[in-house]
Amino acid sequence: MELNRMMDHTILKADTPKAEVLRIIEEAKKYHFYSVCINPVWVSLAAEELKGEPVAVCTVIGFPLGANTSGTKAFEAEEAIKNGADEIDMVISVGQLKSGNDAYVQKDIEAVVAVAKDRALVKVIIETCLLTDEEIIKACELAKAAGADFVKTSTGFSTAGASVEAVHLMRETVGPEMGVKASGGIHNEAQALAMVEAGASRLGTSASVAIISGASGTGY
Repeated sequence: MELNRMMDHTILKADTPKAEVLRIIEEAKKYHFYSVCINPVWVSLAAEELKGEPVAVCTVIGFPLGANTSGTKAFEAEEAIKNGADEIDMVISVGQLKSGNDAYVQKDIEAVVAVAKDRALVKVIIETCLLTDEEIIKACELAKAAGADFVKTSTGFSTAGASVEAVHLMRETVGPEMGVKASGGIHNEAQALAMVEAGASRLGTSASVAIISGASGTGY
């Protein structure tokens, strides 16, 4: 198993300067991480810096609350893809899910999936720390029905990040064909491997370098 090729090397804090984004990009090149995951404002820069490199450009949409309208998320996704994004990590409307408005949640995801079709991969952030097990299952079912490529645990900006239990439940729900991304709070190799063992096929972390070198990092 090449753990580095399962990693989205991530930097999403609001105060991230250009120099830090460039550092993340250089680390991704050096360690052959699967992608860099950066805010939309940096997508053009990342796409230019990674031209010809085997590292994808991933960005976040409706981030971190998921409370934007579907039209806004679709516009964000369209612009990000035009700017060079290969992967779109969108946040669901958690409030609508918890209100039992399943149709809204599915259409919200479909709006982004439609924009990304044949152009970019879509991961759906369900923010597991705010959901019951039943809501996690429902969110995964809706993301699958909407045609998304992955379900993702967390933004890393809420009350907690990924848990082994949530990842296992997500994998159990979506089956073997759909991707499951664990993100938030993965700081060392043991945590990363536990997520993979539970069913994660991608890991989102800012501690990627520490993890593959057997150290322990901090951050997302």
